[in-house]
Amino acid sequence: MKGKTLRYLRWGILAAILAYITGTAFLHQQGGREKAASVHALCPYGGLESLYSLIFSGSFVQKIFTGTMVILLLSVVITLLFRRSFCGVLCPFGALQEFLGKLGQKILGRRLIMPATIDRPLRYLKYAVLILTLTAAWVTGGLWMDPYDPYSTYAHLFAGISSSVEERPVGFILLLITVVGSFLYDRFFCKYLCPAGAFYSLLGKLSPTLIERNNTACIHCKLCSKNCPMNIDVEKETKITSSECINCLECVNVCPKKGAISVKLARKGISTATVALLVLGIFFGGIALAQATGNFQTKPAPVTPGSITGSEEIKGSMTLKDIAKGMNISIDELYAKLALPKNVPAETKLKDVSQYVEGFSPEEAREKLQKK
Repeated sequence: MKGKTLRYLRWGILAAILAYITGTAFLHQQGGREKAASVHALCPYGGLESLYSLIFSGSFVQKIFTGTMVILLLSVVITLLFRRSFCGVLCPFGALQEFLGKLGQKILGRRLIMPATIDRPLRYLKYAVLILTLTAAWVTGGLWMDPYDPYSTYAHLFAGISSSVEERPVGFILLLITVVGSFLYDRFFCKYLCPAGAFYSLLGKLSPTLIERNNTACIHCKLCSKNCPMNIDVEKETKITSSECINCLECVNVCPKKGAISVKLARKGISTATVALLVLGIFFGGIALAQATGNFQTKPAPVTPGSITGSEEIKGSMTLKDIAKGMNISIDELYAKLALPKNVPAETKLKDVSQYVEGFSPEEAREKLQKK
């Protein structure tokens, strides 16, 4: 398979995954958790944040399910075999950044490169974010990063931009920085802020896969360096083992000279098409197997009478009708407990009740419902 075809194939895969996640986010925000999973449940980093709770208490943190852990496990397997291929081939937020970068280059007419004196120290920032977010998640027993997460904020835009700004101002600002940064510089968030990228960077050091450049065959056209979305100067390297490499294989696929750049797995040559097929096979094949065996849950079980045993189980995405059903009380009793007027529709999500009742908050509602 020719390099140009493989490049378009990778972009097509990234576009399809981004479209799927975007559609899922829209359905989740408009129809609630019964309609579609949250982005947290479909992101491997959510599984990493939940790992401490799962090991020491045997339970997942809010919004994390067995499917999330399956995605985390598969991404780890892929990273151990093929470095950061999850970032380069499967990550929807990485796809968004890469496409913004392509658009920026098209409009600006050139590719901007961050000065090395700024770029190098900034690359370490994502490791600090990794330590901070994991520590906070494990200490608090929840998705501490959520209000500050630009990816989560992107998904919440479908609930309304104004509500996103009000509910998660830091996340919205970071999303804007990511969008503008990615428009100007390739994969801005991936390089400087992504904790998942930091995790895969460290784990990828154990991988037997690397990219080699044959200096004798190389014609020094520099296309490899010019097309690397992580701005690695491939043309000056013999072996590309940088933790920044996302194994997108753009450098190999754009190379016009056969044998000048190749992929090596345990010192043996392997085609870029084979790498792509193996990455996709492991990921989607693993998900299919988990689904077939009933181990891929990404949404909570439907609300049934009496299924809500504590106020902490009441989510903002639940409707008043579902809360009453889960608590096994009448809708009138729920309205009385929350002091809600009858003009608030029973199908209103708890987080949206403030549109009808000024000053209403899900947190206060949970406190009221906790009291007998």
